[in-house]
Amino acid sequence: MLSSVRLLTKPRKAFFIEIMFLFMSIKGKMNFYQFGRYGYHSEQRYRQQFEKQFNFIGFNIELTKTHGSGNFAIVFDPSYISKSGKHTPGLGKFWYGVAGHAKLGLEIGGIAAIDIDNNTAFHIEAVQTPSQKELNEEKMTLVDWYGSVLYQRKEELLKVSKYIVADAYFSKKPFADKMNESGFHLVSRLRIDTNLMYLFKGKPTGKKGRPRKYDGKVNLKEIDKNYFKLEFEYENSKIYSAVVYSKGLKRNIKLVYQELIESKKKSYLLFFSTDQSQEAKEIFEIYKSRFQIEFLYRDGKQHTGLNDSQARSKNKLHFHFNASLTAINLAKVEYWFSIPKETRGAFSMANVKTLHHNILLLERFIDVFAIDPNKVKNKKHIRELMLYGKIAA
Repeated sequence: MLSSVRLLTKPRKAFFIEIMFLFMSIKGKMNFYQFGRYGYHSEQRYRQQFEKQFNFIGFNIELTKTHGSGNFAIVFDPSYISKSGKHTPGLGKFWYGVAGHAKLGLEIGGIAAIDIDNNTAFHIEAVQTPSQKELNEEKMTLVDWYGSVLYQRKEELLKVSKYIVADAYFSKKPFADKMNESGFHLVSRLRIDTNLMYLFKGKPTGKKGRPRKYDGKVNLKEIDKNYFKLEFEYENSKIYSAVVYSKGLKRNIKLVYQELIESKKKSYLLFFSTDQSQEAKEIFEIYKSRFQIEFLYRDGKQHTGLNDSQARSKNKLHFHFNASLTAINLAKVEYWFSIPKETRGAFSMANVKTLHHNILLLERFIDVFAIDPNKVKNKKHIRELMLYGKIAA
């Protein structure tokens, strides 16, 4: 994969390979002090290398296309990063879903590719969100910023998929317009009280004036099942679809209506795509797979030090966030995609971390005690120690 990254020197390649191994090996905090303790170089060298640019988006897209199924959608989702310090760039108050309120820290706008056939996510790039003060200086809203992140990367991302999937927060006209301008179609979810209109399908009356466009408001509690088409059934629910007009988005959309059958009171969920020709099942599957990006963040925060950077430079923070999540991509390709799909269980980053930590310690013991790992009598013990502590499948 590194051969696909342009203008990458041999020392830089060697550093990248080493740092990926360290992200998958070190138990505890992931910071420059720890890299200096466990790695081959001084703490200062890691600081210097983190300051340099690396084409994470090109590397991860190549990785995704080489090892994924080919059936992708791009997912965008911000994530809160705990951080303090008066001199930390981009420090501000950001929404933290776990706490249920805004907290002081940092935020990354995460871009990932959802592999729908394999039901997993590949990290592509994480971009730090500016603070509210910085946004005010640029005269931008937060939604404008999110839209600009994807717009600036449209050429690379369109090579993966033309569909952008995001949660209900992004079902806003400015964001949908920006995606349309970028060449993407937005797949998202609507509020259950959203204002939708039926399209008028009758014949023109021949009278003066503008032809009739709409045929009344959609009563979402009792949809017109002559207008909506029943597509399929899914886990005690019925899935309907229709092209309707959204007043909030000010455009026609393909609406997917999930009627929950066995709930005590009438309930439903609304999904949509700005691509009116898209199949309802595809819209439903893409949105259902959106949550896979949350597992990337979970593994990053629990196992690869996504929250641990102590840097005070934007470049160093950018490298740390992306290296942390890219390490999960590499672990997934090596230890999960290498297993046939029929026998593949759930991906466990905890197992990969245990394995690599054991390898790191064993290599040190072999070096210090001058043990020959290739001797027949040693191979069995070395394998046993490598797998020590792994969670049983």
